Amino acid sequence: MPLDLGGPVWVVVPTYNERENLAGLVEAVRAELDPVAPDHTILVVDDSSPDGTGELADDLAAVDPHVRVLHRPVKQGLGPAYIAAFRHALDAGAELIVEMDADFSHDPSYLPRLLEAALDADLVLGSRYVEGGGVRNWGRMRRIVSRGGSWYARTMLGISIRDLTGGFKVFRRRVLEAIDLDHVRSQGYAFQVELTYRALQMGFRVVEVPIMFTERRAGQSKMTRAIVLEAAWMVPALRRTPPGGRPAPPSSVPERHL
Repeated sequence: MPLDLGGPVWVVVPTYNERENLAGLVEAVRAELDPVAPDHTILVVDDSSPDGTGELADDLAAVDPHVRVLHRPVKQGLGPAYIAAFRHALDAGAELIVEMDADFSHDPSYLPRLLEAALDADLVLGSRYVEGGGVRNWGRMRRIVSRGGSWYARTMLGISIRDLTGGFKVFRRRVLEAIDLDHVRSQGYAFQVELTYRALQMGFRVVEVPIMFTERRAGQSKMTRAIVLEAAWMVPALRRTPPGGRPAPPSSVPERHL
C-alpha cells in the first residue's frame, strides 16, 4: 500500500565508474518503490565516468520515465554532485530526496522502512551503528576508521547521532530549502556530517533507522586518504558555522542535542 508521503520521492544516485552496478540497482530501487511510493524518480548523477556509466544511464532513462540523468563535465567530489542533484530535484517538485550509493552497499530493500520513518521526521539516517545495524565484508582497519570517524565527529560536535558519516538518507524538502547549499563546503564524505549537523542546528527532527551496510558488489571503492583528511579538519570547523551555513564567530553557533 502506498505511503502518504506528501509528494514525489526522488532517489539521487551519484556515479563514477559504476557501469557494472547501475542497471541492477535501478531495477532493485524501482521494485521497492513501486508499491510504497509510485510517484518516484531515480536521478543518476554521473561525473563523466570513463567506463560508460553515463551512456548506460541515458539508455535506462530512454526506456523508463522514472529514470533521469544529470551529467556533470568533471569529477568534483561527492558533495558538489549531491548539491547539484538536490537543486535539480527541488526544482522538479520533490518532497522527499533520498541519498544512496550506486554499488549496492546500501540495500534498496531498506527504502520502504526509511520512507516510513520520514512520515514523522525531517531527516532519516540509515544507521550502521544503532542497535540492529552493522557492516558486512569489512576488514578490521576499515571498521576502525569508520567507527572512529563517527565517534570523532559526534564528540567534536557534541551531538548524539551514532552514524554521522553514512550516506543512506532521506531528506524532507524543507530541510534542504532551509540549509544554505551555496555555503556547504565539504567535498567528500565530510559532506554527510555537515548536512546532518546543520539540520540538527536548525532544530529539525533527525532519526536513525538500523541498516546493514555491505561492501560493494563490483567496482572499486572511492574512499581515499584525502577524503579522510578532509573530514578530520572539516568537522571542527563546522562548530564555527551557524545554522544555514554562513560564516560567523564561534560564539554565535547554537548547540542542539538529540
